[in-house]
Amino acid sequence: MRALVPLSFVLPVLVGCVVLAFRRWLPRIVTDLICVATAATVAACTGLLAAAAGGGRIVEWMGGFTPHRGYSVGIVLVVDPLGAGVACLAAVLTGCALLYGWRYLSDAGEHYHVLMLLFLAAMVAFACAGDLFTLFVFFELMGAVAYALTGMRIEEPESVQGGLTFGVVNSLGAYLTLMGIGVLYARYGQLGLAQLGAAIGAARPDPVLVAAFCLACCGFLVKAAVVPMHFWLADAHAVAPTPVCVLFSGVMVELGVYAVTRIYWVVFATALPAATIGRALLVFGVLTALLGAVMCVSQRHLKRLLAYSTVAHLGLFLVGVATLDADGLAGTAVYVLGHSGVKAALFLLAGILLNRYRSVDEAYLHGRAGLRSPVGWLYLLAGLALAGVPPFGPGLGKALTEEAAGAGHPWLVWLFVAVSALTGGAVLRSGLRIFAGLGRPPGGGDEETTGRSEESETTGPVRGTPVTMLVATCLLLGGGLVVGTVPGLARACGRAAAATVDTLGYRDEVLHGALWPLAEVPDAYWSVSGVLLGLLSAVLAVGVALLALARLPARLRRMLHPLGPVLVGLHRLHSGHVGDYVAWLFLGTAALAALVAW
Repeated sequence: MRALVPLSFVLPVLVGCVVLAFRRWLPRIVTDLICVATAATVAACTGLLAAAAGGGRIVEWMGGFTPHRGYSVGIVLVVDPLGAGVACLAAVLTGCALLYGWRYLSDAGEHYHVLMLLFLAAMVAFACAGDLFTLFVFFELMGAVAYALTGMRIEEPESVQGGLTFGVVNSLGAYLTLMGIGVLYARYGQLGLAQLGAAIGAARPDPVLVAAFCLACCGFLVKAAVVPMHFWLADAHAVAPTPVCVLFSGVMVELGVYAVTRIYWVVFATALPAATIGRALLVFGVLTALLGAVMCVSQRHLKRLLAYSTVAHLGLFLVGVATLDADGLAGTAVYVLGHSGVKAALFLLAGILLNRYRSVDEAYLHGRAGLRSPVGWLYLLAGLALAGVPPFGPGLGKALTEEAAGAGHPWLVWLFVAVSALTGGAVLRSGLRIFAGLGRPPGGGDEETTGRSEESETTGPVRGTPVTMLVATCLLLGGGLVVGTVPGLARACGRAAAATVDTLGYRDEVLHGALWPLAEVPDAYWSVSGVLLGLLSAVLAVGVALLALARLPARLRRMLHPLGPVLVGLHRLHSGHVGDYVAWLFLGTAALAALVAW
């Protein structure tokens, strides 16, 4: 079983090399088939690892460099249920993204397939890394491939600009992370997560330790698009190919939160006060959720709308992690699984509209699509699922996470309801406008922010929806439903969360091979309050959509008028200038340090 650990990320690299070497002789359909089969194989390998890790972490010391007197110069891979689950999610989403683009992405060539396989390999290895330097190396590989995929259409200035913004901001965040790793190595002479945790132990949280934690986490928070380090996300999603957006919103940004969770629980949990770290993460989570939701409802560019929805839900994930207990982390894991399937399906549906009408502008598409095809019904259903309607996975994850977060802060329950209603309402509003022709088309805006004029991603005109596109969409939306209806998945997430927060168990198992028994995890599933709050957020989402489509009474318009300058100010902050985004990155870093040191 241990051989599957390196195989799960080496295989995509090897297949990518083969595809690149034989690109002149391989027909496109053969390339597609090979890449989809590779993603499916990786999904099977990581699924087996997730099942096996339930009985104890799988530790693989590459080259046999096991620790000697607590030190090791080798690379260690550690697979626990949470890491294997994230890796499996990445493989499934990659497979569906490749299936969606089956023979249809124009001008992609073999470079697109190779980059997608490298992206998969980087994400899987990142999830399995057991030391900080390996984590950073694959973090950088993941970033470099993502920049290339974003700016793949080099003939389009917007694509190059989106990739450049993405690359500059995330690279600076990575430099901060590398500085944090350097501080830890200089002080403790260790890079392994378990070794660092054992060396730090219960040390007092002095300024050096606090600085190391903040710097190490900054790059991952940038990748997670946490406010105010989120500005690059919408620009990247607006220009990236649709299958790439699936991976960005479905798993890449979540990997940033995963890394912060892993580093805190393994390295810093016994040294830094939980109350302080929880407060810092909570502040960032709440700000991210609120800003993402407000920006989401004010968009008419469908891919930007979905990108800001990702920012909002990422904030809710961070609130769940901020509980710093197994219940909150388990709920967040379920939420991530359900959200990934639904959000990926929404991006694919937006891609179908792009390839059919060469636009993702809500106003231009007003009434053009109609509800005769299944695309419209799937879009509206996915909007309700995003709002948290039972029995979809986002609803179950929302119910579990808001219950855990609300135990310490009851007002957080209403934050979850409000953010779910606003993001789901924005999707439903756009769906009702595009497919049912309701309301008036919004006016104003330029091509960059509306998506009026976009290049199709398909070769030639598309009269109907290709079967592979619909199959990939249905698989993802069906996966979101399975997460909310199969009790075993929620139970598995609970066990994965319990293993993740078991700090001493992780250290002893990696360093000494000692197997610690996990505490019993109570079954987590739908509760009456969770169902009612899910229905409430779905009803509110429908209300938000209908309110946006209706002509508001004069009195209500006067009440909402003061919000106009606020929205204008928020849009101006998202200027598209790299220098502005870098300034916000350093401001966010300073804010994190202040919250942790306070």
